[in-house]
Amino acid sequence: MDDLDSLKAELLSAAEQAPDLSALDALRVRALGKKGLVTERMKTLGQLDPEARKARGQALNQVKEALAGAIEARKAVLEEEALEARLGEERVDVSLPSRAQSVGHLHPLSRTIDELIAIFGEMGFSVAEGPHIEDDFHNFEALNIPAWHPARQDHDTFYLKPPADGSGERPVLRTHTSPVQIRHMQTTKPPIRIIVPGRTYRADSDATHSPMFHQVEGLVIDEKTHMGHLKGTLIDFCRAFFGVDDLPVRFRPSYFPFTEPSAEVDIGCSREKGQLVIGPGKDWLEILGCGMVHPKVLANCGIDPTRYQGFAFGMGIERIAMLKYGMPDLRPFYESDIRWLRHFGFLPLEVPSMVRGL
Repeated sequence: MDDLDSLKAELLSAAEQAPDLSALDALRVRALGKKGLVTERMKTLGQLDPEARKARGQALNQVKEALAGAIEARKAVLEEEALEARLGEERVDVSLPSRAQSVGHLHPLSRTIDELIAIFGEMGFSVAEGPHIEDDFHNFEALNIPAWHPARQDHDTFYLKPPADGSGERPVLRTHTSPVQIRHMQTTKPPIRIIVPGRTYRADSDATHSPMFHQVEGLVIDEKTHMGHLKGTLIDFCRAFFGVDDLPVRFRPSYFPFTEPSAEVDIGCSREKGQLVIGPGKDWLEILGCGMVHPKVLANCGIDPTRYQGFAFGMGIERIAMLKYGMPDLRPFYESDIRWLRHFGFLPLEVPSMVRGL
């Protein structure tokens, strides 16, 4: 039995001093494997007489159990040390900004367009689109804009080069989305009820103007629409968009070549301590223009003005977005500054619709 005592002491000492898990597993195989030190001694029990076999078998089992217990105990210690070492190497600096800030945001213009579509969609309007490069007829002539009108001058309008063979007039980057209304009236029989959101281009640039900007225009044509319908539509829109149920809205007589009568639309506001607040107040703020479609415009589109009439309106999308969301300067809309977008942008799932509302 002396050899088993020395073997036991040797194996237990080796288990306690194993430097890592791989060395501990190698010890297990060397002692308890198919050809291990303990296993080989177990194979010799058949050569002994019954009494000796019983005593030596019990001793071998004790060695085997003691070693197995020592290996498991050392394994637990080594695994704990390995985990501590890994945690130390993979330490996270919790002072760093959260990765959640890298989530993309919807641009305020995209959000505002979705809001417009949701509001007017509930009123029965559909969305119409058209080309950005227009001809003189659709951009000016059909809209009753005469040749002497300032909008036709080079310092106000972006013109492209005419055909090289001189066979046609200069194309123009559309100065408003009204040409889409013209094209829609030329190809669609009344009743018509559309809005036209899109990019427009004018030679103007400062804190509140941009050479490229966005407009939304609306058009309703049928046999019975009148000025009262126009006023009701725009009052409901203004109150829904700005979220003020009792928002004052007034209509001031104005002039546009393509509408008669025409009006500017103002909303109530207050200016206290240099801050603009939309809602009931002592001041007014102009936000859009509107009017009844001029009979000449209807005739230019092949619609009988003695039978049909309707109204139109238009507004700058950047302007109403700036008013609603408190943006003081137009230029950051196009500077692609991710910090500005994180501040004024919207989460991708916050998309207005006729189903979800604003």
